[in-house]
Amino acid sequence: MKTDPSCRYSTEHEWLRVEGEEGVIGITDYAQDQLSDVVYVELPEVGETFQRGQVFATVESVKAASDVYMPVSGRILEINEALEDSPEWVNQDPYGKAWFVRIAILDPSEVDDLMDAPAYEAFIEGLH
Repeated sequence: MKTDPSCRYSTEHEWLRVEGEEGVIGITDYAQDQLSDVVYVELPEVGETFQRGQVFATVESVKAASDVYMPVSGRILEINEALEDSPEWVNQDPYGKAWFVRIAILDPSEVDDLMDAPAYEAFIEGLH
């Protein structure tokens, strides 16, 4: 299982890469591995606002559909429209091409509640 040291992680297996007052969000390598072959990604509309913990996207795989939760409160600035045509990127490059959304972070203090990569790796180990 891979992590990206530039990201922060939620217990629901989303990652957040902070870029100034904005953030980029996707699902972790562990999450895509648990889902197996991703066949569809449903993303929100640009301009929508979500509170931390709210469902903002859905990922469907050959196994199941899974909700994706907002790791911090934010307003959607951009969605990765390419995922509609290439959902397999979630499996191939979860921290790169398969980002889900770019947000304006509404409460920067919420970032402090997320795990860094070593803490997330320890969290995953604790699940097994």
